[in-house]
Amino acid sequence: MLGGMQDWGLTLDKIIAHARTNYGDREIVTRSVEGPIHRQTYAALYDRAQQVSHALWQSGIAQGDRVATLAWNSWRHMEVWYGASCMGAVTHTINPRLFPEQIAWIANHAEDKILFLDLTFVPLIEKIAGELKTIRTFVILTDAAHMPQTSLPNAVAYEDFIAGRPTNAIQWGAFDENTAAGLCYTSGTTGDPKGVLYSHRSNVLHALAANQPDCFGVHAHDVVMPVVPMFHANAWAIAFVAPMAGAKLVNPGAKLDGESVYELLESEKVTMTAAVPTVWLMLLQFLQANDKKLTTLKRVAIGGSAVPEKVLRTFEVDYGVDVIHAWGMTEMSPIGTLGALLPKHQHAPIDERMRLKLKQGRAVFTVEMKIVDDQGKELPRDGKTFGRLVVKGPAVAKSYFKNAGARRADGTVLEEDGFFDTGDVATIDPDGYMQITDRAKDVIKSGGEWISSIDIENIAISAPGVACAAVIGVAHPKWDERPLLIIEPKPGEQPTREQCLAHLEGKIAKWWMPDDVVFVEKIPLGATGKINKLALRETFKDYVLPSAQAAE
Repeated sequence: MLGGMQDWGLTLDKIIAHARTNYGDREIVTRSVEGPIHRQTYAALYDRAQQVSHALWQSGIAQGDRVATLAWNSWRHMEVWYGASCMGAVTHTINPRLFPEQIAWIANHAEDKILFLDLTFVPLIEKIAGELKTIRTFVILTDAAHMPQTSLPNAVAYEDFIAGRPTNAIQWGAFDENTAAGLCYTSGTTGDPKGVLYSHRSNVLHALAANQPDCFGVHAHDVVMPVVPMFHANAWAIAFVAPMAGAKLVNPGAKLDGESVYELLESEKVTMTAAVPTVWLMLLQFLQANDKKLTTLKRVAIGGSAVPEKVLRTFEVDYGVDVIHAWGMTEMSPIGTLGALLPKHQHAPIDERMRLKLKQGRAVFTVEMKIVDDQGKELPRDGKTFGRLVVKGPAVAKSYFKNAGARRADGTVLEEDGFFDTGDVATIDPDGYMQITDRAKDVIKSGGEWISSIDIENIAISAPGVACAAVIGVAHPKWDERPLLIIEPKPGEQPTREQCLAHLEGKIAKWWMPDDVVFVEKIPLGATGKINKLALRETFKDYVLPSAQAAE
């Protein structure tokens, strides 16, 4: 027997229509690439996204066609986002921090037909335009007054592209809720990038889950600033959550330095924001150097890589800002866990609360999560046993675009029981708090035991004079691998090997202590702001540890 409820498809047009009807005058504020602050409303966003849909139809874009963007967070990017997806096309957000040849490869693999790009990226695309095999139109996200001279074929200013189009000419959402809505490629650190194809249904369900009270908990009174870019897996769902909840939205555009971020936080009275740890390190350094305060900010979501304890404590203890430690991945839309405390922990001593918040957190509703051994057997949730982290849920990928990396005849990449292998090694404690100990490819195996590079890094980064820290495994004749600590000093400071090792003493197991410390001018970061350990392993592949010399 079936229920007697209406069949109301979970399509993205429902979100922006809800925002127009119920929060039509709520603002979307953007620091534009051209410079000035731009303001519009959700009602205006709805109308202009309709104009985008009409312009795309007139340009020959049909349902299922890929519409690419190479852009910062802005009102125009959001218009394209909703305008393309709501008409049944697929919004393909490209990460501009990838190598140019990777961008060309991704655009060709996706078979993008049109590219919307910010002024910032015109020179980049001009250099690879000859390699783009399927893109026939380039829309520059600006107006005629700022339209640059460009060699790109069929280039047009965005405002001219949508000018005069009807504001309600296209029927949105007239398709199955499982229709593809968005395409986002992985960063490709272990081979060619793979496309993750989100559906309308998965995006709506994920946004509802992401905005539960123990997650982002955004409501209409909030002012939300997603510093995390829209090309990082839907800006962690915030581009859906904010209009769904009626929150004022602040887009930082291209300027993500500490001073620029602080200026918007204060001038727009932001209450909730989100970004990777490197952004918050820059902000905190600016605050401390200039004796600034955060007067309206209440919550900050940190993900992309593990939050350093120094960042967590500074936000919570010094500035009274609640840190939401998040974990996920592109294949999870992307949120998997968030680090809200349980009621029994709310009044625990500060060190206990910090210990729990440093973990990646507890699974959000819609995510099933467990750790397994190499044979797929579930391991105990005791907070000590390490295992492969696998997940399942309606917003978790079952396959990649064009069946890339398929493990089974049906094109899926899932385990036999339907779980997705995240590639992370983790523990889960009895209360459900999950803690990533490493990526499977990064874990250090020493004498048959595992050493967590992430734990060491999070402690090392709080050492005096340290701007960034990374740990990799280096070959050892006796122990297989031993940890090497790599330090990027703060400008003008010169921490020593002995100081860095002394800072770790008593905070990690003795046998976890790095066998050596090296100093570099800059630790390489990948396209998503994470430490590029692939590059570090290549740089130090022939490095000989002092302990290795003694063992030979």
